[in-house]
Amino acid sequence: MSATHVLLTRPLLAGFAAGVLFSLGACSAANPEAPAKSVSNPVLTDQPRTSVPGELHEALAASAELERKREVAGKSVMPSMAYAPLQMPISNMQADATLPGYRDESREQYQALADNPVHAVTEAPVSTFSIDVDTGSYANVRRFLNHGQLPPRDAVRLEELVNYFPYAYPLPTGDVPFGIHTELAATPWNPESRLLRIAIKASDLRVDELPPANLVFLVDVSGSMDRRDGLPLVQSTLKLLVEQLRAQDKVSLVVYAGSSSVVLEPTAGSDKAKIRAAIDQLTAGGSTAGESGIQLAYQQAQQGFIKDGINRILLATDGDFNVGISDFTALKQLAADKRQTGVSLTTLGFGTGNYNEQLMEQLADAGDGNYAYIDNLREARKVLVDQLSSTLATVASDVKIQVEFNPAKVSEYRLLGYENRALKREDFSNDKVDAGEIGAGHTVTALYEVTPVGGNGWLEPLRYQAAVKADSKAGELAWLRVRYKAPGQAASKLLEQAIKVADVPAISRASEDLRFAAAVAAFAQQLKDDQYTGGFSLADSAELARHAKGEDRFGLRAEFVQLVELAQSLQTATSPTTTSRVQQ
Repeated sequence: MSATHVLLTRPLLAGFAAGVLFSLGACSAANPEAPAKSVSNPVLTDQPRTSVPGELHEALAASAELERKREVAGKSVMPSMAYAPLQMPISNMQADATLPGYRDESREQYQALADNPVHAVTEAPVSTFSIDVDTGSYANVRRFLNHGQLPPRDAVRLEELVNYFPYAYPLPTGDVPFGIHTELAATPWNPESRLLRIAIKASDLRVDELPPANLVFLVDVSGSMDRRDGLPLVQSTLKLLVEQLRAQDKVSLVVYAGSSSVVLEPTAGSDKAKIRAAIDQLTAGGSTAGESGIQLAYQQAQQGFIKDGINRILLATDGDFNVGISDFTALKQLAADKRQTGVSLTTLGFGTGNYNEQLMEQLADAGDGNYAYIDNLREARKVLVDQLSSTLATVASDVKIQVEFNPAKVSEYRLLGYENRALKREDFSNDKVDAGEIGAGHTVTALYEVTPVGGNGWLEPLRYQAAVKADSKAGELAWLRVRYKAPGQAASKLLEQAIKVADVPAISRASEDLRFAAAVAAFAQQLKDDQYTGGFSLADSAELARHAKGEDRFGLRAEFVQLVELAQSLQTATSPTTTSRVQQ
């Protein structure tokens, strides 16, 4: 190498190193006064180490020291590069804590689920599933798209994308805790089929109407949470909830890393300064004994148990358990056993790279709680301020839906989403089979794509199948059954109603809520390279949603349109452009 080349290379490497440190080390900004240290990064312990070229190593070290000094001085260095993409292959760098922002995306864990199949009504007329009010998949998908990546297929759960949004569904009447409404329209991506929407809306409660709450904040303070989107975001999120507490509420704080401990004994909600101080003092480091933390949190919940009140644990973690019980099935069973005590478990997911989404979603299901992914403070406010009643107060438990299709009117159907909520037909009437919970004010949407008799469906006709004759029920498309339990009750109640045959409008003449839900469902299928949406493109999904935004008080629907357009630009970079076509 020539002398001139060396002289030119050193400043360039130094400048590059500063950019790397800011693009990858943003998480260190949450604690600017922490001294620089070299520790083993728990996210990277299973990654091979590679050597760093000598000149780059010197530049990285020099820039790291400069960065530390400037951060201690409270100055911002090169803020415009805070989110600059890394241009150098990571294989050329040392995979350890000297590059604190490096994360291995391949360690994220998702449940692999096959899409629901098409069923012939003459062979399987009954569809049964548990409701789902989780929304974590949508926020997680948003995180990927905002970071310039299409999400992994298994990260996309259609029902959680659809149920992320509020809808103007009819409120309940009489003594039932939720209202039920159905609507039918032409499927936007398939002229041969119809889109059936089943809509549930629970009665709402103001925060001041909620029963007294006994809450346990269970916080992961292990080393994997030592990043900007980890513990610092958890602390900001929990402090939003603290502001909503009333004098009759109480809060405990339990943390876990290599071991677990109680940071705050049950404290009245009126003592907000004490609760905030306990949250502010948390620091991250060490391994992850999640199971011991959960056990201790349930002990604290029992210690502060409020009869006829809200007793709930809020687990904030990336789900990366590595000490004690870390087996997925065993942790689920632990949560399922503990729900019998009257304490529910809500999971709040944080972080990237090593995020165990499968565990977070399934723990909430087993613990009779709900799951949300917190990718920013706006999402934290949505979950723990705007929708606090829905997050904390349950109005109906073990809610199951069963639809029996009339073979005289429907030849085929498929349920969109809810793959991990499927139940056997006999589970519907079995009160010992667990199902989903509905919180105060929650909306639940389920979509079926159905093919009318005589339409061109997905399945080949059977040669020896006897013809179905119309009967006195010919005016019914299907029969809808909903079973639920009142909170604290062991016996379920049954609601039934017919889904009537009616004129089917074009999707453009359907309600705003159905059109928007259809757009979200199409988007979810497109992200998964689904086989059923045909030539209906991402541009079509964006167009359908754009004209169904309605009032959009919080701007969530407008944000969705932007995400679809972002996904379209990312997809265009890797696949041929498809022709936009909207079915009318």
